[in-house]
Amino acid sequence: MQEIQGFIEDIVFRNEDNGYTVAKLKDHKTIITIVGCLPYIIEGQNVKLKGEWAVHPQFGEQFKVENIEEIVPSSLTGIERYLSSGIIMGIGPVTAKKIVEKFGEKTLEVFDEDIDKLKEIEGIGEKKLDLIKESYVQQKEIRSILIFLQNYGVTPNQCLKIYKRFGSDSISVVKNNPYVLTDEISGIGFKTADKIARSLGIEANSPFRIQSGIIYIVNQFCMLGNTYMPMDKLLKESVSVLGVKQSEVEENIVQCTVDGKLKIDRVENNNCVFTIPYYYCELGVTRKILSLCFNKYEDLKIDIENDISEFEKNNNINFAPSQKEAIKGAMENGVEIITGGPGTGKTTIINCITEIFEKYSLTVMMAAPTGRAAKRMTETTGREAKTIHRLLEMGINEQENDMLFNRGEESPLECDVVIVDEASMIDITLMNNLLRAISLGTRLIIVGDVDQLPSVGPGNVLRDLIESNCVKVVRLKDIFRQSEKSMITLNAHKINNGEMPVLNEKDKDFYFIRCEEQNKIMDTLIQLIDKRLPKFNKNWNKRSDIQILSPMRKGILGVTNLNKMLQSVLNPPDKLKDEKEVRDIIFRVGDKVMQTKNNYSLKWTRISGSGENEGLGIFNGDVGFIEEINHDNNTVSIIFDDERRVIYDNIYLDEIDLAYAITIHKSQGSEFPVVIMPIFNGPPLLMNRNLFYTGITRAKKLVVLVGSIKAMKHMIDNNRSFERYSLLKWRIKDIIESDVV
Repeated sequence: MQEIQGFIEDIVFRNEDNGYTVAKLKDHKTIITIVGCLPYIIEGQNVKLKGEWAVHPQFGEQFKVENIEEIVPSSLTGIERYLSSGIIMGIGPVTAKKIVEKFGEKTLEVFDEDIDKLKEIEGIGEKKLDLIKESYVQQKEIRSILIFLQNYGVTPNQCLKIYKRFGSDSISVVKNNPYVLTDEISGIGFKTADKIARSLGIEANSPFRIQSGIIYIVNQFCMLGNTYMPMDKLLKESVSVLGVKQSEVEENIVQCTVDGKLKIDRVENNNCVFTIPYYYCELGVTRKILSLCFNKYEDLKIDIENDISEFEKNNNINFAPSQKEAIKGAMENGVEIITGGPGTGKTTIINCITEIFEKYSLTVMMAAPTGRAAKRMTETTGREAKTIHRLLEMGINEQENDMLFNRGEESPLECDVVIVDEASMIDITLMNNLLRAISLGTRLIIVGDVDQLPSVGPGNVLRDLIESNCVKVVRLKDIFRQSEKSMITLNAHKINNGEMPVLNEKDKDFYFIRCEEQNKIMDTLIQLIDKRLPKFNKNWNKRSDIQILSPMRKGILGVTNLNKMLQSVLNPPDKLKDEKEVRDIIFRVGDKVMQTKNNYSLKWTRISGSGENEGLGIFNGDVGFIEEINHDNNTVSIIFDDERRVIYDNIYLDEIDLAYAITIHKSQGSEFPVVIMPIFNGPPLLMNRNLFYTGITRAKKLVVLVGSIKAMKHMIDNNRSFERYSLLKWRIKDIIESDVV
């Protein structure tokens, strides 16, 4: 990292929303263009900058600032120039000259220690003094925040996020609890927060540090998909991370429970440590599911056999016994789960159920966890389906900058039936919020494939509900005759049963290209997506219709490396295409990108199609294309699959990643015309049947596997997966067995 020093001669451009600034710095006799997140620099400031030189294709050589430090002027000329710059409202060149002539070298001391003395200057009355005070205090606060935080490796971009989150209280919040940054600010981990804490004099074995560390460790464990952390794992991890004695950790876990920061449940001689939100989410789901299951529902007085026969006749189909069972179960039970793999008729069953309910004037609402899944549900049923967030009328708590729902216990959904698809993706928090909005007497039909990967968020909700033996469950295994011709469907079921798939049948939709070396596999992937498959079917768009799915992020065949290689082929540099570098990733107009975390505050506007014209919230896994990169405003415009446009400010671009290749985990709830998957050896816990099955079921028209037969067999034989720690199933069973309901 290089260092330069000088004073700000001119502010060329500043985006007030995200702090991106282009300025001219005078370094001795040289004028340098500087760029970066510099929200509060002003003309006349003396600064020391750290960063790197870069050459912009349009604007030439620039210094990209990563760290800024203000140098307080010491000479009278410097102080006068500083005050004349406009940094403080109410003070211009004339007033600045008078102030310096009056107070000399003690001018800045007057501002800091006795600013009311400025009334001694001709032209500064009470009103003007109040303006100067407010402006100076604000600027001082902001500069202090930047200088204070940058000393610990916090970037200016992160500083701006912190200031936007906590405002003028930023320093006091951070000093009071540096560890809050790990929860509130993306990109700041425990080590950074701990570095700040230790510099503030917080001892390694202080209760405050240990308790903050314990809560952080539990939260990180839950980010892996768990709702709690086993006590033995928490003790071991805490001792390792915090470097303290186990007895000290044990004492502070107890104190955390006393203070209401953690909850401990004892199950089968094991202590389970919960953070408060997930504890009450599990209790909420348990309570409401049991209430819905055991509630008495009105007899619909319908001739279900006749209604099913009528649907079969009108649609020229014959339901299998399990499919008829699912339809009847929806009429007879308060809650029903319908689970099955591809081609087992889940969508047709939903259509039949919905048609029968509507025939008897019952209101049906349909939803799915993601925008893609909801869109597909709408297309296949011909009825409006919403994301669960939209169904619950998501809003934002501006004080906490967090999600809230307008639909809940006080304002439940106004319908008779709720049908939820792709339920394997629903985590414990979303399920709790959904159930809170369903009043007793409303039927709930949960549809999903329990053999797919579980939700990205905490919990294993669908599997837990199925294994609780509380809810009516129908497992679909018969394949509809229109799906029997698809090798994708047949092979998915084979793989799920632990069998090798049938490969390379002529004129079919499931192919395997044998290739052992990872570099050759990568070359084949690129040839397939760039030339061979678009040539095979000219209707396939190589960027939007063909998706590469990889089991992992790192390595030659991980999505990080694949995206760099694919971008260079599918969307190469062009003088006519603007581009922007973020975190070692170059984003270019036309790039396929994905949102990598839920952001409930991002605003979107719909450019075409049906539905609301504007709203809030872009979610983990949403895919779109970069429409425009605006260097003047330092913003990026992205059009997502469901025709929503989002304008990203600079501070949110670390939530975007290239998506020419995505992990199989991120593909959940999505379907693509063509899926290409590299098959290679990797970590045993990752390369398993569950992952392989989920990947191939994302394809609608064609699957192409490239790699090793041996690695494929290993994945199919490996039925292990990451254990998820959840007590939902246990809670439901415990209540049923104790006859409390």
